[in-house]
Amino acid sequence: MEQQASDGLDPAHPHQEKFAALAVGAIGVVFGDIGTSPLYSLKESFIGHHKLALDPAHIYGVLSLIFWTMTSIVTIKYVALILRADNKGEGGSLALLALITRKMGDTRWRVAITMTGVIATALFYGDAIITPAISVLSAVEGLTTVEAGFTPLVLPVTVAILVALFAIQARGTAAVGKLFGPVMLVYFAVIAILGVRGIIAAPEILWALNPWYAVKFFLLDPSLAFLALGSVVLAVTGAEALYADMGHFGRRAIMVSWLYVAFPCLMLNYLGQSALILRNPAMIENPFFLMAPDWARLPLVILATMATVIASQAVISGAFSVSQQAVQLGFLPRLRILHTSAKAAGQIYVPLVNWGLLVMVVLLALGFRSSSNLASAYGIAVTGTMFITACMLGVLTFAVWKWNKLLAGLVTGIFLLIDGAYFASNITKIPDGGWFPLLVAAVAFVLLTTWSRGRRLVLARLQEGAMPIALFIRSAAQTATRVKGTAVFLTSTPDSIPPALLHNLKHNKVLHERIVLLTVAIEQVPHVRGAECTSMEPLGDGFFRVVLHYGFMDEVDVPMALAAIQECGAPFRPMETSYFLARQTLLPSSRPGMAIWREKLFAWMVRNAESAMEFFKLPTNRVVELGSQLEI
Repeated sequence: MEQQASDGLDPAHPHQEKFAALAVGAIGVVFGDIGTSPLYSLKESFIGHHKLALDPAHIYGVLSLIFWTMTSIVTIKYVALILRADNKGEGGSLALLALITRKMGDTRWRVAITMTGVIATALFYGDAIITPAISVLSAVEGLTTVEAGFTPLVLPVTVAILVALFAIQARGTAAVGKLFGPVMLVYFAVIAILGVRGIIAAPEILWALNPWYAVKFFLLDPSLAFLALGSVVLAVTGAEALYADMGHFGRRAIMVSWLYVAFPCLMLNYLGQSALILRNPAMIENPFFLMAPDWARLPLVILATMATVIASQAVISGAFSVSQQAVQLGFLPRLRILHTSAKAAGQIYVPLVNWGLLVMVVLLALGFRSSSNLASAYGIAVTGTMFITACMLGVLTFAVWKWNKLLAGLVTGIFLLIDGAYFASNITKIPDGGWFPLLVAAVAFVLLTTWSRGRRLVLARLQEGAMPIALFIRSAAQTATRVKGTAVFLTSTPDSIPPALLHNLKHNKVLHERIVLLTVAIEQVPHVRGAECTSMEPLGDGFFRVVLHYGFMDEVDVPMALAAIQECGAPFRPMETSYFLARQTLLPSSRPGMAIWREKLFAWMVRNAESAMEFFKLPTNRVVELGSQLEI
């Protein structure tokens, strides 16, 4: 596939559902992760690997940090600013990368910007593994507040829930998804009510909203305050989902849901938890569940578990979507992608990603064994992604939005300072588990960059021996025997003759009456619609060059696209059309390009990629594959 930058191919993604339905849906999907943060974030700030004294100064300081972190990072950075950076209505790291590279074109900064986007994507995979494990584990641990004897059941129940969650992915989440919003609405209402109960018992806790207490915390104990940032930031894990899910719900629905539901309910709960430990420091063992009266704890455990399953579902769906985008943009090999809903284009299932995540998530839960241990691993991937987003925000404000340089520098500098401080604090957690998401991100980064670089090398090697189209037509079209029917040759290089055509002529010594040189071009926009979907050029003597344009979130269906073409001679008849594919066997060599081990890795990825026939939805009985060897 070839990537061709194109602007203005599709209007902003429309949201035609009723606004109330979109807002409720956003509460269920977008805020699942950040909504379950109260299960562990406040507790970990005090009894994590860097313990804090349970006195008013530290309680007020941590609570003030949580409030102003949520205000600055989520409300101002993401809701007020980042949500404006939509790529034709879509959001997320790869969508933002595509937006910036499309707007800036080929500049000396293009490689650096691309690398930052790839790093953010790699970090996302690390986060996608930890989120289900820590969310479900922290909820099931609530059983120990109901009855201490339930402690041995925590891990088995957690693993069973995780296995069931991943097992149902193949069935699609459309039906279950309808319950997400209502369940999360009930969850947010319950945690808000519990918080209000705590505030009523100790209303002085409201003073903690004053930023002076956060400053005072740093003045009182600078080193511990800095280390506490690594736990405080757990309160905003999931903030990236606001941007990544913008294409599904729209900026306005996400903004309203955050400002009027999620944010106030979360802060009421944090205030209530803090009031509880202010009155009784022993409750820090699990303040989220201990806020509830005895009779309500088991129902609260069940409700919290449902909420964490929803949060995990959002991350899993996000991993499917990111993987699809990475395939389309040329950072991953073709993967088997199944659509689980006839109505919702975004409802996809990627088996390889699903089962890979399940294995890693279960191993993680069994290896770390508790949410407190997992909290040490959690945060570094999130804060790394947030820091990269702040860097890309700087590129947006300076180069794309063309803000006043002083204002752009001030805004970028503030967020780089804030996100940099949280990231630096989380670096201290590397020996205690932070190494895990970094290891996952490193593996993902190597795979993403190896595939991207390898594809470019293959195209360069193919171009070296390629024959110009005009020369081939002049020399072969008049002398070769022509047979009835249409031959479609898929090629990544539309300006030269594809190897499959040369091999077919060499071995079969015939040419079809109509020959189509077909290129699938993935644009730097989410969706391509209308007249821009197809470009066609007659080359003479029955040859045609056709380029099919798709967005990086579109489903590729070559036969359907060809059937819609009217200007390419006679209509494309399925039983008279043959598709020719080239299958290269890659041979690693000492030629300049990549290290030998990366060339071997790339060759392995090529061998295990989904076949082009299935990926492009070609009819199995009309495909001919012609093999060749290629040194890279």
